[in-house]
Amino acid sequence: MVQVCLNGTRGAADGAAVPLSPDALARAAEEAVAAGATDVHVHPRTPCGRDTLSPGTVAATLEAIRARVAVPVGVTTGAWAEPDPAARVARVRAWEVLPDHASVNWHEPGAEELAAALLERGVGVEAGVWSGTDGAARFAASPCAPRVLRVLAEVTDPDPDDARASARALLSRLGSAHGRPVLLHGEDGGAWPVLRLAGRLGLATRIGLEDTLVLPDGRRAVSNAQLVEEALYQYGRARRSS
Repeated sequence: MVQVCLNGTRGAADGAAVPLSPDALARAAEEAVAAGATDVHVHPRTPCGRDTLSPGTVAATLEAIRARVAVPVGVTTGAWAEPDPAARVARVRAWEVLPDHASVNWHEPGAEELAAALLERGVGVEAGVWSGTDGAARFAASPCAPRVLRVLAEVTDPDPDDARASARALLSRLGSAHGRPVLLHGEDGGAWPVLRLAGRLGLATRIGLEDTLVLPDGRRAVSNAQLVEEALYQYGRARRSS
């Protein structure tokens, strides 16, 4: 599986290629799925460009994307979108249009309660376990862990060499991950090395303008679809060489 992460917390300053509005996100998702992405991860945005868990904005974003693609669509629940843990749970309980899945960062306060609220509503949970945090230990002890959809093993080191080492260390800390599938990905300078490692290990992965703005050769990516096309090539090549 190659998931496309359309925008993340990036904004207009990161270039015109980053989609922000529901319509722009829908077009980007359609192009990325046509390029081979099989799952979509998106950060719904307010008109001023801020990440939000607002029921209205989440609904508008999901409806726009689903009008163009038939693959699963998930959203973030990052603490930056709603810092108060109780308010974050309340937002999720107020959603009228539900995503197929939502990511929950296990190192953030209130992760357990948030995951439980999502599961109660029938929303799949992607357990975000970041390198450099205690997320793996918290996930290992979580009663929700066996029920999550998958684990997002997120390598935050931007240096390519450090990212590869961090990825292996993170996977080691995750162990069996309660038997749940693992999606391994990196960020910025670590995005492509970690994606190739995922290919060699046969793990799901993701790519998109949230994780990197550039292609493996350093050229600026013009779209999420271009990143997906390159990711499939890099992943396949790494898989064949494993």
